[in-house]
Amino acid sequence: MSEKNKRNKEKELLETDEEKDIEEKETEESEPVDEVEKLKKELADLKNTYLRKAAEFENYKKRTDSEISNYIKYASENLIKELLPVYDDINRSVDSIEKGETKDFETLKTGIFQIQEKFKNILENEGLKEIDCLGKEFDVDTSDALMQVEKDDLKPHTVVDVVDKGYYLKDKVLRHSKVIVSSEKKEKNSEEDEE
Repeated sequence: MSEKNKRNKEKELLETDEEKDIEEKETEESEPVDEVEKLKKELADLKNTYLRKAAEFENYKKRTDSEISNYIKYASENLIKELLPVYDDINRSVDSIEKGETKDFETLKTGIFQIQEKFKNILENEGLKEIDCLGKEFDVDTSDALMQVEKDDLKPHTVVDVVDKGYYLKDKVLRHSKVIVSSEKKEKNSEEDEE
């Protein structure tokens, strides 16, 4: 081979090596560009998913708030439906008295007792229960003492009388009983004993 051919061959090899280097650099540069584009696309997808989920949550929250608001607004609906017949009975009784149709006291008394029993049954079905405290030891968790009276035949702090009945609603005290309680016997002074 001639010297010239050798140089040309070397020159070709150098050019080929340079071209390969350039191609490798372009490939290396294009890979990060592709990776950046891929990450940008993934970020955009995640952002869209986040926005959709946030919107779904807001809709859920509004719907739940609305449902709770309606539940609270109409919570007494069933109780009122049950009480309406009692209210109707009371109105019929009053109308009968005003028109002069009920002149017999025993009939009126019987009607009132029936209405009272109907009303009591509705309240008991809703979980209302009377606090039974008469003759028992005073309990601050269920009763309020209005006054104390001295009673020789009872232990101190015993409920003597119930002024206003107290009630439980299921297991919660709805209203405390207002009661009169027996007090401890007062010691007489020795001077009073001598007189």
